[in-house]
Parts: sequence; C-alpha cells; structure tokens
Amino acid sequence: MLDTAPVVATRPDFEAVFRAAFEPMVRALTVASGSRAVAEDCVQEAFSRAFTRWRRIGGYEDPAGWVRHVAVNLVRDHHRKEGRKRRAVTRLGARPEEVVAAPEPGAGLAELVAALPEQQRIAASLFYVEQLSVRETADAMDLSEGAVKYHLHAARTSLRRAWEARP
Repeated sequence: MLDTAPVVATRPDFEAVFRAAFEPMVRALTVASGSRAVAEDCVQEAFSRAFTRWRRIGGYEDPAGWVRHVAVNLVRDHHRKEGRKRRAVTRLGARPEEVVAAPEPGAGLAELVAALPEQQRIAASLFYVEQLSVRETADAMDLSEGAVKYHLHAARTSLRRAWEARP
C-alpha cells in the first residue's frame, strides 16, 4: 500500500534551536567583539527577540540564521556605541577606560584578530569559528558573497603579514 499523505514539515522547537545554536554563536561573536560578555549579551538578546516572534521565526527555513543576523547587528551596534563613547571622552579631554591600540610586536593571534577592521573580524569569526559557509556568513552580515570573500581574503592577508612581522 502506497502512502499518499502529504509530508508536513515540522516547525523547529525554540529550545532545540537555542541549545544547538547558542554556544557556537557566542564563540564566533566573542572573536568578533573581543568580549565573551558582549557576545553572550548580544546572542541572548537576539534569542529573546526570536522567542517573542517564534510563531513567525520558527517557520523560517533557517531560524538560527535569523537569530545570528540579529546578534551580528547587535554586536555592530555595541561597537558603534563604544566608538561614540570613546570619541566623546576624547573630546571632553578625559582619559578613556579602555583604548584599542594597534597590536604590540610579538602579539598573539587573539590580539592580531582584535586589531582587524570590524567587517573582517566578524566575517572571519563567523566563517572560521562558527564554521558557517560563505553564503551563511553573507546572510548573517547582510552582505553579498563577494563582499564576504573580500573581507575573508583581507583578514587572512592582514593576519599573515602581522604574524610574519612578529619578532
């Protein structure tokens, strides 16, 4: 007897998506942001937004991709706010609490990655740490695949030069 019943795709469970995607996203965005606390806050906020809209988000082809995209935007927003804060402190003549400087000679890989421009840092962290494809990285960053490839190439080139220049 042949089963002719239509195949119905099941909506992923929020908790299952959270358990599978939270830690990989945090690892990747820790590299991108330079701070695990910032990464955790951004990923948690993205999942909170997804939870309130889960009836819609759960029906997406890649709900974790939507969460990742929101988390990347939250990391970018965080860095923009921090940049404005540093510039304001500088204009007021005060000393900022934390200054991001060029890597010291002999710096480790983490310091070299932290010195990359934001787009290169985010692309490299999503591609190499979370092991997303170029397409998934492009979706998360809201860029074309060509732009992601450019940022990955530029990041590798910068890191290679900085690594080789170390004493």
